[in-house]
Amino acid sequence: MYGSKRFHLGELELAVLEYLWSNGDFDAKGVYNTLGKMRGISHNTIQSTLERLFKKKLLVRQKISHAYIYHAAVSRDELMGRMIKDVVKVISKEDTDSMLAAFIDIAAHHTDDSRLDKLEQLINEYRLKN
Repeated sequence: MYGSKRFHLGELELAVLEYLWSNGDFDAKGVYNTLGKMRGISHNTIQSTLERLFKKKLLVRQKISHAYIYHAAVSRDELMGRMIKDVVKVISKEDTDSMLAAFIDIAAHHTDDSRLDKLEQLINEYRLKN
């Protein structure tokens, strides 16, 4: 599904994924009626974006009558994990100390103490499993 080849997701692709995660399965017309109109973009642009996400294996689709119904093939958490791993692999070049320092810096500046406590809990749970 997601091999060693990196892929780029544009802002509209991420917005379409977010829309499907939040609202469930839709055809191109349904996505366009909300997301496309709100952004002032054409139905064809939405259709092309859905097709690109399908080719990247981030969406699955089922033909019903004359339209495809699209469904996210990955969860938000799964995609976030894949994207972070991809960036870390490219940038860190095995320098895990820098990667961990950057992660902690982000976590400390963009969250409160309860989220840092949750991070500590997740680390402890991971250690117990391994």
